[in-house]
Amino acid sequence: MLRPALLAAARSTRARAAVERTPLARPIVDRFVAGCGLDDAIRAAHHLVAEGCRVTVDHLGENTADSAQAAATVDAYLRLLAGVRDAGLAGRVEASVKLSAVGQFLATDGEKIALDNARRICEAAAAAGTTVTLDMEDHSTIDSTLGILHDLRVDFPWVGAVLQSRLRRTETDCRELATTGSRVRLCKGAYREPAAVAFTDRREVDLSYVRCLGVLMSGQGYPMVASHDPRMVAIAEHLATQTGRTPDSYEFQMLYGVRPREQRRIAARGRTMRVYLPYGEAWYGYFMRRLAERPANVGFFLRALASTT
Repeated sequence: MLRPALLAAARSTRARAAVERTPLARPIVDRFVAGCGLDDAIRAAHHLVAEGCRVTVDHLGENTADSAQAAATVDAYLRLLAGVRDAGLAGRVEASVKLSAVGQFLATDGEKIALDNARRICEAAAAAGTTVTLDMEDHSTIDSTLGILHDLRVDFPWVGAVLQSRLRRTETDCRELATTGSRVRLCKGAYREPAAVAFTDRREVDLSYVRCLGVLMSGQGYPMVASHDPRMVAIAEHLATQTGRTPDSYEFQMLYGVRPREQRRIAARGRTMRVYLPYGEAWYGYFMRRLAERPANVGFFLRALASTT
C-alpha cells in the first residue's frame, strides 16, 4: 500500500509544499538529487568520475505544459553539455532526456516539437563528444518515444533507449532493439501502471527482467543493466559470460545515492558502472518515486515531515 501512496503524493502540490517546508527532509533529498543548479551537477559528476564511475545526467522535469517551458529545458541541456565539454568530462558523462520535458505531449505538434528539440540536444552532445539516452516514462509514452528514437538514430545511431521490465510488452521491444550498436537501458520501472499493461507482482517483474536481459545479452546491441538488485547484477554477469561478452560490451547503471559502495566496487572490478545523476528545480516527482522504491528511507522521511506539523 505504501508504494501507491507515495506515487500518488508525487503528483500532489500540497505534499510537495509540505516537503519543501521541512528542513530535515533536505538531507534525504540531497542523497538522491545532486542539487538545483548546473554547477551542482558538474561538481557531483567530477566526484563520481574520480571514483571510477561514468555518469548520465538528467535535468529534471517532465510533462511540459507549453513550448516556452520546453525551449527552456532544451537550453538547460545545451548549457549542461557545454559544461560537460568544458570540464573535460565528455568521455565519461552523457545526458538523459525525458521527451515529455521537451514538448512531446504539447497539444499542437507535440511529437514534432519534441523531435526537433531532441535533435538540438543530440547535436550539442555530438559537438561535445558525448551521447544521449532517451528516458522512458509511463506506458502511454512508449510508442511515441520509440518513434522519435527511430528518427533520431538516422543521424545519431548512438542515441540510447530505455525499456522497463514491469511492462508486459517489453520483451518484444527488447527483441526489436537488440540490434548492432543499439544502446538499451533495462530497468524495472518506477511508474504506477495498470495491470492490463504491466506486471504488478514483484516476482513477475523480476522474471520479466531476467528474460529481457537474456534477449539483450544475446543480441548485437549494448545492454545497460539498470538495477540495484544484487541478484540481477550477478545474473547479468553470468549471462555476459555465457554469451561471450567482454566487459566493454555492456555496462551497469545505478541511481545517484543508491548503493554507492556497490557502485565503486563494480567499477573497481573493471566493469563499466554508470550513475544516473539528476539535478534541477523539478526534483520533487523524481524524489518521491525514489522513496517509493526504497521503503527503508520512508520512516526517517515521515518523521522529519511530522516534526514540522
